[in-house]
Amino acid sequence: MGDDGQRKIVDVAVGILMQPDGSFLMTTRPAGKVYAGYWEFPGGKIERGETLAEALRRELVEEIGITIADVHPWKEQVVDYPHALVRLHFCKVHEWSGVFDMREGQEMRWQRLPTDVSPILPGALPVLDWLAE
Repeated sequence: MGDDGQRKIVDVAVGILMQPDGSFLMTTRPAGKVYAGYWEFPGGKIERGETLAEALRRELVEEIGITIADVHPWKEQVVDYPHALVRLHFCKVHEWSGVFDMREGQEMRWQRLPTDVSPILPGALPVLDWLAE
């Protein structure tokens, strides 16, 4: 008997910030977090009562210091990490304001396919395939 099926899903809003030239923003996981140093797309947990757009807007201000305009929900993926069962809500973002400020000490890099950063967080890998389609 395991606890299969009993794991609570954590909903996470993820922003794919796209520039007109097709490049997209990736950031590293901050020190002290699971998978610290892995490259991912910025975002975070959707809190109770928040919409997807509200959560993404809040997380991006908290993490990277920018205010995003419209949120375009794109794809969803459930990833079963050892520490959590996570449902990632990937959203494309084409407009934002403010100055990038890595408030958790993370790194940021604009990327194109194929990417040149590593390691990449397992949950972010499918996005690279989708962007290549």
